[in-house]
This record gives sequence, structure tokens and C-alpha cells, in this order.
Amino acid sequence: MSETPANTISPIAEKYLRLQRAPNLGPVCVRRLVEHFGSIDAVFDASIHALERVEDVGRARAEAAFNARKLDGVADEIHRAGELGLRIICVEDDEYPRLLRHIPDRPVCLYVRGRLCEDDALAFAIVGSRRCSRYGIEQAERFAAVLSQAGFTVVSGLARGADAAAHRGALLAGGRTIAVQGCGLRHVYPPEHAELARQVQRGGAVVSELPVDTAPDGGNFPPRNRIIVGMCVGVLIIEAGQRSGALISARLANEYNREAFALPGLVTNPYAYGTNALIRDGAAKLVSCLDDILDELKELKHVLTPPNDPAQNTEQAMDLFADQLSPAERSVLAAIDHEETPLEAVCDRSGLSPAAVAAALTRLQIKGVVAQHPGNRFTVRRRVAPPRQGVPDP
Repeated sequence: MSETPANTISPIAEKYLRLQRAPNLGPVCVRRLVEHFGSIDAVFDASIHALERVEDVGRARAEAAFNARKLDGVADEIHRAGELGLRIICVEDDEYPRLLRHIPDRPVCLYVRGRLCEDDALAFAIVGSRRCSRYGIEQAERFAAVLSQAGFTVVSGLARGADAAAHRGALLAGGRTIAVQGCGLRHVYPPEHAELARQVQRGGAVVSELPVDTAPDGGNFPPRNRIIVGMCVGVLIIEAGQRSGALISARLANEYNREAFALPGLVTNPYAYGTNALIRDGAAKLVSCLDDILDELKELKHVLTPPNDPAQNTEQAMDLFADQLSPAERSVLAAIDHEETPLEAVCDRSGLSPAAVAAALTRLQIKGVVAQHPGNRFTVRRRVAPPRQGVPDP
């Protein structure tokens, strides 16, 4: 057997992977165990009796967790992932999506082909029917493109129809996109999207929580929706029939305290019955342009700030972001005066392209650091604190 690449998995992620592959242990149970004992190491040091005393664990799950330390097949799985150029990350790894950490049923581990980065914290999901109308395809591409140009990472499921259109729109706009698969990453589903998957990998990442060789199966696709929604600040449903799986994403968005949007469709279009019903019932907001989305996302502290964070107001939250600004965001922030600064002046002073400035300004507005005024003029809401000592730029 050839040697596994050293960066395939971290030592801490290997322990999480053992729990993920253990029978009877789902992501909620694994999270409960780690939170109860305080660390993954403490879980592995615990006796069966101690594990069994954790709420809703019971004897069978306690035995599974205890036996995970010597579980067969984990080394082979890591080696297989390394052969395919994948990385396996856990919630404690820096690369693990920041927003995804805070959903109750977060994946224990993720398999990654490509690259996840800090800017993906500002991600937006676009999903919809596989049997999409031409209008739906066009709108998925359109919204993916404008969201990409505004600085969002576009997340979808690589499925036929609206999902594939969303990935294409982001790529054509030069943006980042992430595909969440409902199968192991040895496979691409649907198979005709193999080239699209390669393009997504080059412009972002393809991810899955399933073991490498897991074949496509209908039962694995609904659970992956929670990953798509959990990674994002909001989700747009393009088209969905009355029983479409895309409607799961709207329900999850409301459960996870994310914003849900829906594209209205013709009342005679069966692929729009579900989206029109979401709007009618108040489960999703009607969207027709980018501004409809941005207007709803101006108060994102509840999403971008961890639930237990002490920041309770806008000023405290802005200090929280001081260490989370990208180099482009810092350059743009430095180019804005205390008075209203025109967009052209921001471009000139920052030395960045207009597209890069527009993307950075969008992220700074979402984070609450910058305010926009009529005539494309901007002010700093409050100067963020300098980075804490020893914390590098993302």
C-alpha cells in the first residue's frame, strides 16, 4: 500500500472520523458526546458506563463510541481518500465551514475536493427543481452571477436543473462555488456533470459527508440539504413543485435561522407551485433582484456571530469582525473617509479593480462595518479595532 499524503487528515479529525463511521452514532449524538465530555480526547478516554450516562446515548451507542477507537477500516478509508486527492476535515479544523459548525446536526466530518476558505463564511445557497423550466435555468444562472459579483460564495448540490445552472452562473462570473454531493467523492452524480464538478473544484470545492466509495442513492440526497443550507446565510429556491426536495431547504433555513427566498413563477407552471406556496405562506420572501436579498441580509449578526458569543449589539459585533477581514476588505476600509466617500475614490485609493471593490463593499456592509448612501457613497459605521496580537490575516 502506498503512503497516504500527510495532509489528508489531521490527528484530531481522525478521531472524529472514527465516531462518524461507528454504527448507531449520528451527528447529533457525536456532538452531544463531545459537548458533554468537553473534548474528543475525553470521549475516547471515557468508559462505557460514563458514555452511557450521557443524555439519549444508551448502551448500544455507548458501546459503539467506546469501540470506535479500534474500529476496522478507518486507516483504509483515509488511505483511499488520500489516493483520490481528498482531504477529510472535522469541526475543529480551521477549514471546516464556520456557519456549518452551529447547526445542531452538523456533519461530524467532511470530505473535500478542492479548497474551502474564510471568504466562504459569506455563502448563499441556490437550489431548485431538477426538472426546471428554461426561465428557472436562466434565473438560477442570473442570481448566481450577481451574488458572486457581490462577493458571495454560491452553494448548491450539482444536481440537474437549477443546481447545475447556479454553479455555472457563479463560474461564468468568476466567483467561488461549492457543490455538496449526496454520494462519496469517488463518484459524481449525475455522471454527466463530471466536467462541471471539475470546474467547481477549480473555482471552489466539492464536498460530501459520506465515505469515499458510497454510491449515489436517493436516500442520501435529502440529508445533504442540511449541509447546503447550514453553510449559508440564506437560500434561494428557484423552482419547486408541490413535492420537490428543494422545499426541504426552505424548512431547514427557517429551523437554522437563515433567510429563505423564493423566485415567483407563473401560476400555471407546475414547477412553481411549491415556490409560490412558500411566498404565500410567508415561509420565504419573494425575490426579483439582488437588492431584495441584500436588504434582508443587513442584520446578519445572528448568523455570522456564534450563538453563545457575548456580542449583543452592532458595535460589539463589529469589533468581533476586526480579525475576520480579508486583505481586500482591509484595503477598501482604509480607503473610506469618515465623510461619505464616492465609489470611484474607494477604487482609486485601494488600488483594487471595481469588481473587487464591489465584492469587498458588499461583505463589509453585510458585516455591518460600512454603510451605503445615495449616489454610491460609503461611510464607515465605526472603525473596527486593530487585529489582536498574534492573529494573522485570513
